[in-house]
Amino acid sequence: MMSGTADPAGVYAAVEESAGLLGVACEREKVWPILSAFEEVLPDAVIAFRVATNARHEGEFDCRFTVPKGIDPYATALEKELTTPTGHPIESLVTEVQKHCAVDSYGVDFGVQGGFKKIWVYFPGGRHESISHLAQVPSMPAALAQNEDFFARYGLADKVDLIGIDYAGRTMNVYFAASPEVVAPDTVRAMHREMGLQEPSEQMLDFCGKAFGVYATVNWDSLKVERISYSVKTENPLELSARLGSKVEQFLRTNPYGAGTPKMVYAAVTSGGEEYYKLQSYYQWRTNSRLNLSYIGGRS
Repeated sequence: MMSGTADPAGVYAAVEESAGLLGVACEREKVWPILSAFEEVLPDAVIAFRVATNARHEGEFDCRFTVPKGIDPYATALEKELTTPTGHPIESLVTEVQKHCAVDSYGVDFGVQGGFKKIWVYFPGGRHESISHLAQVPSMPAALAQNEDFFARYGLADKVDLIGIDYAGRTMNVYFAASPEVVAPDTVRAMHREMGLQEPSEQMLDFCGKAFGVYATVNWDSLKVERISYSVKTENPLELSARLGSKVEQFLRTNPYGAGTPKMVYAAVTSGGEEYYKLQSYYQWRTNSRLNLSYIGGRS
C-alpha cells in the first residue's frame, strides 16, 4: 500500500477479512474504538497482522501498528478508555521510560477478540539500551535486574532495541539484537537449560540459527525469565523449518495483503515444553520505518 491510503474503515475491513480466513470472528466493538483513537497515525504507519500456533492464542487474531514519537500511545489509550487503570506498576512504565530513556517511536497491538493489548517502545536506531539502565526505571519488573548477569553472559545485556509492554498479560518483552553466536545451537540449548526450559527440537534449532534477534519475557510476579523467543525475517515463511500448522499455512496462501513485503516468524518454547510459532504479515509496510531499520541492523 502507498502512503496516505490507510484509514480506520479500510484497516477494519482488512482485519475482518484476514481474521475470517482463520475462522476468527472480528468483534467490532473491540476493534473500531482502537482504529478510531489512532486514526491520524494509520496513513503513515507500518501495519501488521499476526497469528500464532499455540493453544493460548487459539481463536485470536492480532493487528499492530506503529505510532510516531509525538503521540503518547498509553495516554491515548487512557483518554479513549481503551484500557482501565488498576494500580498495577505496568501502568506507569511508558511514562517512566519516556523520562529515563531516549525514545524513537511506539507501536500498539490489539486482538480482534481481546481488544487493546500491548505497547512497544522503540529506542533510537544504533543507540541500544542496556539492562542496567532500564532496571533503574522504578516500575520495571525486578526480574530484569535479577537476570542482568544471565543476559551479560550471552552478550545481550547492552543490546536492547525495544521493549514490549503487555497490559493484558501483565508481562514485558525485552528485544535484543542478536549476533550469530547467540543463535547458534549450542548457545540456544545452554540458554534454555539455564532457564529450566525444555531443550528445543532440531527443527527449532535450525530455525533459530536464521534469527536476527531474540526477546525475553519477564513479569512482575516472578524473578525468572519466563521465555526466550527468536525472530526471523523471511520473504517465504513456508520455506522455513517451522511447524506453522494448517491454519497458518492456509492464511499465508490466501491472505491478499502484503504479498510483496517481508514476513516475520517468531519461535519459542513454553514452560510446558510446547514449541510454537507466530507469523507476522504486513498490510502496510514502510522501508524507512524504525521497525525495518532494526531488521537491517540485525541479521538480514
